[in-house]
Amino acid sequence: MATARVVIVGAGPAGIRCAETLVKAGLKPILIDENRRDGGQIYRRQPEGFTRDYRALYGTEAAKARDLHESFERLRQHIDYRPDTLVWNLVPRQLCCVSQGQHTTVDYDALILCTGATDRLMPIEGWQLAGTYSLGGAQIALKSQAVSIGHRVVFMGSGPLLYLVASQYVKAGANVAAVLDTSPLSKRIVALPKMLARPGVLLTGMKLLAQLYQAKIPLHLGIKPKQVLGDAASGVSGVRVRSAKGETLEINCDAVALGYHLRPETQLADLAGCRMRFDEASGQWWLALDEEGRTSVSGVYAAGDGAKIRGADAAEHAGRLVAMALLEDQQKPVDAGLRAEQRRALAVMDQFRLGLAQAFPWPAEQAGALPDSAIVCRCEMISAGELRRTVSEKGACEVNRAKAFSRVGMGRCQGRYCSQAGAEVIAAAAGVSVQQVGRQRGQAPVKPLPMVIIEEPS
Repeated sequence: MATARVVIVGAGPAGIRCAETLVKAGLKPILIDENRRDGGQIYRRQPEGFTRDYRALYGTEAAKARDLHESFERLRQHIDYRPDTLVWNLVPRQLCCVSQGQHTTVDYDALILCTGATDRLMPIEGWQLAGTYSLGGAQIALKSQAVSIGHRVVFMGSGPLLYLVASQYVKAGANVAAVLDTSPLSKRIVALPKMLARPGVLLTGMKLLAQLYQAKIPLHLGIKPKQVLGDAASGVSGVRVRSAKGETLEINCDAVALGYHLRPETQLADLAGCRMRFDEASGQWWLALDEEGRTSVSGVYAAGDGAKIRGADAAEHAGRLVAMALLEDQQKPVDAGLRAEQRRALAVMDQFRLGLAQAFPWPAEQAGALPDSAIVCRCEMISAGELRRTVSEKGACEVNRAKAFSRVGMGRCQGRYCSQAGAEVIAAAAGVSVQQVGRQRGQAPVKPLPMVIIEEPS
């Protein structure tokens, strides 16, 4: 299939390196991206006309961001680039897309999903109040609009992104009231041998911590979130947590950014029929892939955080590797040395990933401790009590059955924010493992569509 029509979805680190590798092999892939500009989330470009320098915008990742953007500029004339285009559904060998209100279809012989990840969230009582954001949302506001989400911001959750976004806010001059981490210091000490697999990245993380301490930002480890304070009329007014010492802390703020690592965007792969697997380390469902990015469906590949959460550096390696897998499947020559190099790099990053999961664990136990009044699904305003009643009164111990009874995950976000936490609530109520509860199946449209869409010309 020398003239295979190759489509890549996603112009982040994985998608760009994948396209670059294919172009070097003589192919001209179609690169579809939902964003208006390349870079993905971590290296999201500022809008045209904004002039903040790379150091101010990306901090410790400035050099990597510049390199990726410059690589894309060199690549752009050699690919069929389609920005501002949402892939909302797929059928075998065809994508359904919307761009600026225009509906189109794109046929493919080979599909490479580099769809990235979104925030992984655990609800807290009051998180439906205006002024509560995800960490990714807070980061987008800063990068894309050069604004803070509030006048006085609390960052709460766990994982490297918590510290990265908080430090970016400090660097931008925003007022950060506190950084509240659910993971205790002891977890990080135990995980240190695994995280030493990437000493440079570990050092960068320590520098971010040092910047927060130097800026005199209150930092609390091992906390238990209790409530976002405020009311429906005025929004967020503060947060209440329990400290590692058992003390109740209340911190005044008008905005909260929440997040616990990331969750892969697997909806398109799910619609394609790709097999999933449960990852014990992170406690969530990921795509089942071979070492080079082949899914269980012939002609469908995946790379980057949309397949396996390992970070931006790993996404670049995975993007190159999945391109080589496709080339090999197309009977085209592949640089064996380069392929081995990518595999070795990813093996190191896998070890580091396991260390991060151990150091900053997903707080599954918080789901069982949520009061019945706490909202789990913000789109449909479904409470923890309603979910528990689907278990106790209707026997719904599987997440899709609970969804049918309660509407959890049926709203605008299509379960992106609530499905994993909802599964934890169900598992705790039913007394089973979250793996037994299962995962919410993907549905089209994977994201909201405009009410009026113009069909493509026939």
